[in-house]
Amino acid sequence: MSSDLFQSGSATPSNSYDAASIEVLEGLEPVRRRPGMYIGGTDERALHHLAAEIIDNAMDEAVAGHASRIEVTLDAGNRLTVVDNGRGIPTDPHPKFPDKSALEVIFSTLHAGGKFSGKAYATSGGLHGVGSSVVNALSTDMVVEVARDRQLYRQRFSQGQTLGPIEAVGAAPNRRGTSVAFTPDTEIFGEMQFKPARLYKLARSKAYLFAGVEIRWKCAPELISDDTPAEAVFQFPGGLADHLKEQLGAREGATAEFFAGRQDFPGEAQGSVEWAVAWPLWSDGSYSWYCNTIPTPDGGSHEQGLRQALVRGIRAFGELVGQKKAKDITADDIMVGSELMLSVFIRDPQFQSQTKDRLTSPEATGMVEKAVRDHFDHFLTDKMERGKALLNYVLERMDDRLRRKQEREVKRKTATSGRKLRLPGKLTDCSADDPAGTELFIVEGDSAGGSAKQARDRKTQAILPIRGKILNVASATSAKIGANSEIADLTLALGCGTRKDCQPDNLRYERIVIMTDADVDGAHIATLLMTFFFQEMPDIVRRGHLYLAQPPLYRLTAGAKSLYARDDAHRAEIEAGPFKGRKVEVSRFKGLGEMNPGQLRETTMDPKTRSMLRITLPQEYEERAGVKDLVDRLMGTNPAHRFAFIQENAARLDEEAIDA
Repeated sequence: MSSDLFQSGSATPSNSYDAASIEVLEGLEPVRRRPGMYIGGTDERALHHLAAEIIDNAMDEAVAGHASRIEVTLDAGNRLTVVDNGRGIPTDPHPKFPDKSALEVIFSTLHAGGKFSGKAYATSGGLHGVGSSVVNALSTDMVVEVARDRQLYRQRFSQGQTLGPIEAVGAAPNRRGTSVAFTPDTEIFGEMQFKPARLYKLARSKAYLFAGVEIRWKCAPELISDDTPAEAVFQFPGGLADHLKEQLGAREGATAEFFAGRQDFPGEAQGSVEWAVAWPLWSDGSYSWYCNTIPTPDGGSHEQGLRQALVRGIRAFGELVGQKKAKDITADDIMVGSELMLSVFIRDPQFQSQTKDRLTSPEATGMVEKAVRDHFDHFLTDKMERGKALLNYVLERMDDRLRRKQEREVKRKTATSGRKLRLPGKLTDCSADDPAGTELFIVEGDSAGGSAKQARDRKTQAILPIRGKILNVASATSAKIGANSEIADLTLALGCGTRKDCQPDNLRYERIVIMTDADVDGAHIATLLMTFFFQEMPDIVRRGHLYLAQPPLYRLTAGAKSLYARDDAHRAEIEAGPFKGRKVEVSRFKGLGEMNPGQLRETTMDPKTRSMLRITLPQEYEERAGVKDLVDRLMGTNPAHRFAFIQENAARLDEEAIDA
């Protein structure tokens, strides 16, 4: 039996695995077989990464102080040419490969370059010695020309192979630098073409990142299908500040001046950091991170340094001006929504991969934080009004964040798949599962709550007691609203969220009934609750879910008959009508809690005998006039508006009282 098993599992020639199965890929063949390992794939982003590799090499020459001009040209046939006026790639024989020029070694050998030791370049984007050779490996045709020592040299490559030795073309007394022209291989990228707009943006961004370089852009006009110019020259003496100013345009910001600067790193740490940050009032924001002119879209350690500098700086400023809330500010409060650009130049940077999407050099965090923090402290304190304006802007964002956090917590706790999930402990819920026909009565105080619980219809009516006057949301911050327990309980009970997250379809009850005492204090509480719904849940009001109960203020008894009056006017109407000429005994209810459950049910809660007012948002409110203005004036933060309203209307009330 074991022999049969052995034979059935024995290897056949088609799946043999021995020494002959081990492939050894030489030269640049690994790049062609697995391009994703070197450029992240074979999509449009990877294609343009080839352009970035060659442009970055030219930028390294500029940053090192050897080149002042770079030309980027896109011609028909998907051919890109990058020229710089730097030192020119060395063309003499390489010591390790005497039969090859240094130029040939660079373009045909992985991990060959002049940026490992830091002797030729103090800071550079190229680190692994693979960029130029990878572009060669993935191109059908590449021509490199070098003007060096008043001579012009040329060498050709194709798909990673050298097509011949380096050629001495002739004298070039008025030229210096390197020219690289290549055409991406269709075997790798198919018919994909370079996008002029994308290359134009890439070239432009490089000019912003290093103020000392001029970049010339040129593109064959027939390749352009949008508003990308066919020719342009980029040079920006202000660096990132120029870029940010252009990007902001006419948008208003939290501060009149944005925060920008540049700082060399001290001591032996060669390099520098440059930044530009603005806080537009209406913006989703954008971040741009760079290291040695290389975009790092995923940020990294330099980003972390900036985050720490900004958040610690704004917290310290808040403490300086006596704003205790500032201690709770997070980095997101000050950065989300900002237009931000950060560029660092450091020696031997470490990236997450060859595509360099994220900087991982740990020392960059501390260097950036220290350099930026000093300037940010000065930015805030040099003009105190500017610093306070930014602090107030950040605190508003913090309030919004805390409110959203509270809403998420409420939403998490709210009954979304049934009515029996976690609800406020003070809520006495109804038993019906379907919201249709159900009502939530919001009552003031435990006494009224007790009567209402006994008077209710248990199947369809729920009771939520609140304590006294709730928070006036019209004059409170988002954080204060979110921290208020009464509002949190109410929001949790309703289950539909607030403000932009309000979803009326998730409302747990068909009607919300504000049921307060029929006196001045009760009217004030009702006003505060209506203000809450107007501001936090306007869609609930628009859909007609909000009601105001009409409890009686008086009980009038004549003989064996009793009637209830809502107010003094209604009392006078009864006394002059049904009870005219009769001796009337009048009882005044000091509150709902003084009614026995039967009276409360009969007068206020039983749909057959009660009367209620539906609260609506009139057209004037929707147009942000009329009622909206009145609510803001009477319930907002400025007491002068309320005083003016009283002065304007007191005389009219006195006249009406005299007439009456």
